[in-house]
Amino acid sequence: MKILIVGLNYAPELTGVGKYTAEMAEALVSEGHEVRVVCGPPYYPHWRVAEGFSAWRYRRELRNGVRVKRVPLWVPAQPTGVARLLHLASFSLASLPVLAAQVAWRADLVMSIAPSLMSAPGAWLVARLSGARSWLHIQDYEVDAAFDLGLIRGSLARRVAHAIERRLLGGFDMVSSLSAKMVERAIAKGVDPLKTYCLPNWVDTRAIVPLAQARYYRKLLGLEQRGLPQTVVLYAGNMGSKQGLEVLAAAAAELVERPDISFVFCGSGPVQALLEASCAGLRNCSFMGVQPARQLNQLLNLADIHVLPQRGGAADLVMPSKLNGMLASGRAIIAMACPGTELYNVVAPRGVVVPPENVDALVEAIVALAADPARCAALGAAGRAYAERTLSGVSVLGALNARLAELCGMPGITVPRHDPSNPESNANGASDANGPSCEKLTEAPLESTQVD
Repeated sequence: MKILIVGLNYAPELTGVGKYTAEMAEALVSEGHEVRVVCGPPYYPHWRVAEGFSAWRYRRELRNGVRVKRVPLWVPAQPTGVARLLHLASFSLASLPVLAAQVAWRADLVMSIAPSLMSAPGAWLVARLSGARSWLHIQDYEVDAAFDLGLIRGSLARRVAHAIERRLLGGFDMVSSLSAKMVERAIAKGVDPLKTYCLPNWVDTRAIVPLAQARYYRKLLGLEQRGLPQTVVLYAGNMGSKQGLEVLAAAAAELVERPDISFVFCGSGPVQALLEASCAGLRNCSFMGVQPARQLNQLLNLADIHVLPQRGGAADLVMPSKLNGMLASGRAIIAMACPGTELYNVVAPRGVVVPPENVDALVEAIVALAADPARCAALGAAGRAYAERTLSGVSVLGALNARLAELCGMPGITVPRHDPSNPESNANGASDANGPSCEKLTEAPLESTQVD
């Protein structure tokens, strides 16, 4: 097949949407498809264009078998609400000439990655002019998030934005998202259930594995010289506003007199400076920038406890991709989520869940796990088993390849179609056409996993 992917972010970005788009494109090439990508220059999570790339030039490159066409992109130093909209609009406008040139290539499939939803109309139009099938993959419900998190305000603006979003979603031949809850949100926005697919982010369970001895970062950060064995509480990921990282700074301040508990923050993003300022003077806090991909397994195994904060307003608007690596590392996880959300349903049976933005509950959970290594080990093993069963890149991307073949009418590979009116058609998660790896989990018993 000829596959055109339109997405703002792409490799060599190491985190976020760009990482997954690149891995997906390269996996499709390995299956024998011809893949082209239209994207911007790498800038995330630092919000500045990477060295060796230009914000103002069109550029072509061949990266691991994928033909990449980069377009100009305005990257604001401070991604506030209006600035972020202008940033997304700059990609949408700059990509139009490149997309127009792709019509003659006559792709079999055009896939648009959201964010940015602003580039979806151009991708849809190319698909129609090419006679291709169209696919919209939603990594983040950016319209809902912008309003619910207060980045954009106004009832009229909300009504207009949602009307445009509904029209866009309804025009695509297939709409996918990261979790069952996020797919349900697409259906609530008017998408035909038979045109939805659950495509979770994945993890390489062969590269991310539990390590019995993971001392590299403990030595690097001087944690082994603190006199007492350290319980390391790790946050590794984007440092943005929707994460609500101030709760971690507050928890570190509450536990500053515990010489056996250390907090490590690894990553970059718009609120990094504010977070570092909040933790200034706290001797139990260490900071690192984004680490090389080859060190990811060592980094994730630094943790005794992974922490995953999330603002309450972001529930089911996003499914944090960093969770996959946490689960695969076989370490205990504390997540902040409300009952009934997808994040809660995934973590609760195999980790600890506390209410969003509740510092006292977070501190209580950290102290309890620090005192119970056996429980930490059991939760970590349960998380690892879940990652191997449902989040393996081989199974997720293999099922995607089969679904693409079916959508485009390619012979030789088929998957059963899910009928929402027939519960039996969804009984086998391994063959569900609406997503092989998105389990519809029931809420777990709370006595061993929930801190109220």
